[in-house]
Amino acid sequence: MEHLSEVLKILEGALRHDPSGAREYALLLADKLEDERRARQAEALRRTIARMPGLAVQSTEAAAALPRDDESDTPTVDIEQPLENNRPLALPRFVRQQLDEFVQTVEKRDLWVEHGIDTPARLLLVGLPGTGKTQTAREVARNLGLPIVMTRSDVLVSSFLGQTSKNIRRVFEYASSRPCVLFLDELDAIAKRRDDSQEVGELQRVVIALLQNLDALPESTVVLAATNHPELLDRAIGRRFAFHIDIPLPAAAQRAQIWADRLGSHAPPPEDIDILASVSEGMSGAVIEAAALDARRQGVILGHDVAPLTLILRRLARMLWYEDHQVFESPEAEMIALRRWLPKVFTYRELSEQFDVTTRQVGNAVRSRTEARADSLGAHETQ
Repeated sequence: MEHLSEVLKILEGALRHDPSGAREYALLLADKLEDERRARQAEALRRTIARMPGLAVQSTEAAAALPRDDESDTPTVDIEQPLENNRPLALPRFVRQQLDEFVQTVEKRDLWVEHGIDTPARLLLVGLPGTGKTQTAREVARNLGLPIVMTRSDVLVSSFLGQTSKNIRRVFEYASSRPCVLFLDELDAIAKRRDDSQEVGELQRVVIALLQNLDALPESTVVLAATNHPELLDRAIGRRFAFHIDIPLPAAAQRAQIWADRLGSHAPPPEDIDILASVSEGMSGAVIEAAALDARRQGVILGHDVAPLTLILRRLARMLWYEDHQVFESPEAEMIALRRWLPKVFTYRELSEQFDVTTRQVGNAVRSRTEARADSLGAHETQ
């Protein structure tokens, strides 16, 4: 039977006396029928929905009634509608293949059910901070044409006894009542190992609540989760996710793509992009994106149509060095650090232009610092 998932969800909404949920899935079915060029059936379905008295008002009220934390009266989720984006994420080929497979599994669920292969639509994303787990979740939602319901860990986890479990239940009830992708961000905050002796009983009960809600959720409901610390997750949680994808730090090709995409019309020539990809080895996509946008803003301020390579590298260096609290006491100190970092790029001439000094001043500064360092090393050796 075609579109069995939507039909079952509509039936479930009717049986649970949830007209707004049934309406949302009926509209989703109408959209799918229209995409399949079955406009007459889609229009008939929409007319039936429109004739239901008061349903539009109920749906609006339900959409506004987001799950909330009792302690702070703050929504525990944020909702984002899928936005068109012509730039796919810069991901390795094997990660892209795994994502495509997951999306196809969700889209072809009726086919799997027909053959007795009902795989739960569950995906766990693992990776270091800044590798693009949240953006990947957004892309999955966009490819499925569904809004994404993103949990807010700062609100979901409550200091009140039993409130966190209640918040989790409300989030799952909300997600199961409408077509959406539920994204459990920072999963380790609510799914830590129960055999950890340092965890108190309340947190162990939270894990049990999460497991119970995952098991009670219809297998057609799409659930994504992300964690920076897979080693902290309870093993039973991992078994609930049929798909696991590790997102690594970007390789050279992905770094070049991120630089080019984020610099946009201000991007330098391809050979300079290759240099940027090389020097940013080991950095996350988030760091590269922030540096690119920072350089682009600075380029606009300075009136550059194309951001010079040295300007981009200088903004990147400042970001990295400031993270390590290496604040320079003078422009000369920053100039010397740049020279030591990339001497083939930050030549005397480039540094003189960047810092608005003569090449002689650059040379004097570099030599004086080098001599001072040599004197310091010599004094240390004589002691």
